[in-house]
Amino acid sequence: MEAPADTADAATGRTYTVQAGDSLWKIAEAMYGSGARYTAIFEANRDILDDPDRIHPGQELKIPDLED
Repeated sequence: MEAPADTADAATGRTYTVQAGDSLWKIAEAMYGSGARYTAIFEANRDILDDPDRIHPGQELKIPDLED
């Protein structure tokens, strides 16, 4: 997966617009270097996601900063 071009740093943090073929695992790999951190993205987006395996192109996801 290429580095996402549609992330934005704003006062509320980064966002990512889901593309066809994306999964939370792939997005986490691109953003954090580890797909296993997909749960951080899922938890930050519980208001729009019910299932981490069901994301859809066009959804705008919040990408939280991770605390080490």
